[in-house]
Amino acid sequence: MGVEITLPTLATVLATALVDSINPCAIGVLILLVSTLIVAKRKEQMLKIGLFYILAVFLTYLAFGLGLTYFIASIPLLYAEYISIIVGILVVFAGLVEIKDYFWYGYGFSLAIPVKYVKKIKEKMKHLSTATIIFLGVFIAAVELPCTGGPYLAITLLLAQNFNFSAFLLLIIYNIIFIMPLVIILFLVIIGAKIQNIQRWKQDNKAYMRLVMGLLLIGLGWLLILIANGTINLN
Repeated sequence: MGVEITLPTLATVLATALVDSINPCAIGVLILLVSTLIVAKRKEQMLKIGLFYILAVFLTYLAFGLGLTYFIASIPLLYAEYISIIVGILVVFAGLVEIKDYFWYGYGFSLAIPVKYVKKIKEKMKHLSTATIIFLGVFIAAVELPCTGGPYLAITLLLAQNFNFSAFLLLIIYNIIFIMPLVIILFLVIIGAKIQNIQRWKQDNKAYMRLVMGLLLIGLGWLLILIANGTINLN
């Protein structure tokens, strides 16, 4: 495999994590959760429950990233190049789907949480407890992977080229950035921001989130392909 790579640059990880964090799936579920707490008049528990949810999402994504990175790193070098190219093509395809949704959302295939899981999430939120919130965080992190997994897959593939302690720290930084919009939204509501305004902002900017995500995915996909065939080295 004609790839000499230690770690993706810090700028690549930070930029990808920042764009990945501003996605309608994860933000939408937190808004739904906070709305449920407000309606239930349990605002005093909102901070605790919201942080439990965000922590569960963080740990689930981190565990997924570590597992995926370890799996990719264990693949024989003979096949690694082809897997990188295949993943690159899949990431580019995901980017094209996101751009399609910018222009024609609701038509054809979309990267979103399946409707049947959305209904299950809403049902679980009717009976909130600490255990339920942790379950929701883990469950949502798993089912929203089609919506958010493209950038993460690309970054873990790059980190797997030479996974060491520095790469592990970059993976943690990526996941911290990923959950930051959730933390910000939670604290905005705690200090008095109207959840309706946040929901309106999310709806007004959802298309632009998908457009930016699509452009990022296409760029990352091509980067993986060019690294795999030895055209460029990322150090």
